[in-house]
Amino acid sequence: MLDAALQNQLKTYLENVREPIELVPSSDDSAKSREMAELLAEIAALSDKVSVAAEEANERSPSFAIRRTGTDIAVRFAGLPMGHEFTSLVLALLHVGGHKPKTPEDVLDQVRALDGDYHFETYFSLSCQNCPDVVQALNLMSVVNPRIRHTAIDGGSFKQEVEDRKVMAVPSIYLNGEPFGQGRMELEQILAKLDTGSEAKAAEKLSAKEPYEVLIVGGGPAGAAAGVYAARKGIRTGIVAERFGGQVLDTMGIENFTSIKYTEGPKLGAELEEHVRHNEVDLMNLQRAEELIPAAEEGGYHELRLKNGASLKARAIILSTGARWRQLGVPGEEEYRNKGVAYCPHCDGPLFKGKPVAVIGGGNSGVEAAIDLAGIVKEVTLIEYDGSLRADEVLQRKLRSLKNVRIITSAMTTEVNGNGEKVTGLTYKDRDSGESHELTLDGIFVQIGLVPNTEWLQGTVALTQHGEIEVDAKGGTSVPGVYAGGDATTTPFKQIVIAMGEGSKAALGAFDYLMRLAPPEEQREAA
Repeated sequence: MLDAALQNQLKTYLENVREPIELVPSSDDSAKSREMAELLAEIAALSDKVSVAAEEANERSPSFAIRRTGTDIAVRFAGLPMGHEFTSLVLALLHVGGHKPKTPEDVLDQVRALDGDYHFETYFSLSCQNCPDVVQALNLMSVVNPRIRHTAIDGGSFKQEVEDRKVMAVPSIYLNGEPFGQGRMELEQILAKLDTGSEAKAAEKLSAKEPYEVLIVGGGPAGAAAGVYAARKGIRTGIVAERFGGQVLDTMGIENFTSIKYTEGPKLGAELEEHVRHNEVDLMNLQRAEELIPAAEEGGYHELRLKNGASLKARAIILSTGARWRQLGVPGEEEYRNKGVAYCPHCDGPLFKGKPVAVIGGGNSGVEAAIDLAGIVKEVTLIEYDGSLRADEVLQRKLRSLKNVRIITSAMTTEVNGNGEKVTGLTYKDRDSGESHELTLDGIFVQIGLVPNTEWLQGTVALTQHGEIEVDAKGGTSVPGVYAGGDATTTPFKQIVIAMGEGSKAALGAFDYLMRLAPPEEQREAA
């Protein structure tokens, strides 16, 4: 199951195991169970603190528990946690084995203090880059608090269960048998749903922070680059991010990042965070900005108000809020979101194995999604509004070579159809003839571009009719001391490498602005 390089890497990790652990299989006579037995034996052979225990019955087979020997501390995987979930397996081995997690102690104390019995179940797919965060957070919680249990379930291995529970998007989380959440969630977000007082505590802690010289709003490539460049100037720098990494975390293969032939979004996101923290930037993740109050006079402090009620101040602000997937805006889309309407083909594609799906959008994202899905689903229908596809020619050639792909151009999607529980198809209008047509489908993947995350800035800084922040050559906005960079701005070509350059430029522009201001003590004397 594991090649030599992976075994050597895992053996090194297992040297950090402090307490003996046992791998407890629950098998049947399937090929998957035989693969699981092989995997567990390979892991156990890499450390004298890991052993394979006798079979135990479980409601799901194949599955296995990782248990601290002689205790109730355990996590369970149903199916084989390979692909993106291999990291979750490694961390589960380490944490159950007594290796101290990197999570801040105050967060762990919150987990320990949870009062109640919690049984979590998470459905994931091996190709989902958002699932590991959820799986790892809940696994850690079950190690820290013995009243919490967690089972991570590979939806592709338990298809009947997925269909019975009508799981059509991953990660999907159940708590004590009831739906708890969908989509990427980090430990603090899960805690906030369980501990209603945690948000107020976090707001109080944030509001007590000293003002910053530069405060960056947004943690994508632009925000990360701005943070590094500002901090290297020796000034107090903070980053407020709703989700550090941004859209990068939803990107699978990255092949056009100069000097790196290939990487993946989650890996690049982790490296961005490591670089930012290395430069001692104060990173405040999982915080949503709601209002920007510009300084009353040039050189004064701008105020940033957050959704949880916290307030932060800074002499210069950099807006790098990025963008999100554009929605179709047609009847049925919102009703069937996560019930057949999806926006991440890598995450949710495996749930539609052997079924007909549509991809809406003929740009690079849409064509790449169709190519990926064609290897999983029964048939892909790509629908494009324009008269021809807009994707790079190399991608179009690949798409047209696939036998289970149909392309429809000059088509406007007008409605998502369903039966009340899930998607059954869509209706589109032929823009040339005006005729309406219906397609029978199980899934619809929307890939029609991006919308800047700037609604909360209306009336504060100048925006275009499309919601983009207007910036000058130095990244400056219409408000002195407020700069911007990345996909949320008027800078053309929304690419990772461009966003990084624009974020760096905005940081240099902000530093130049601060250098030209009178020192704070002179401002106080003048007042």
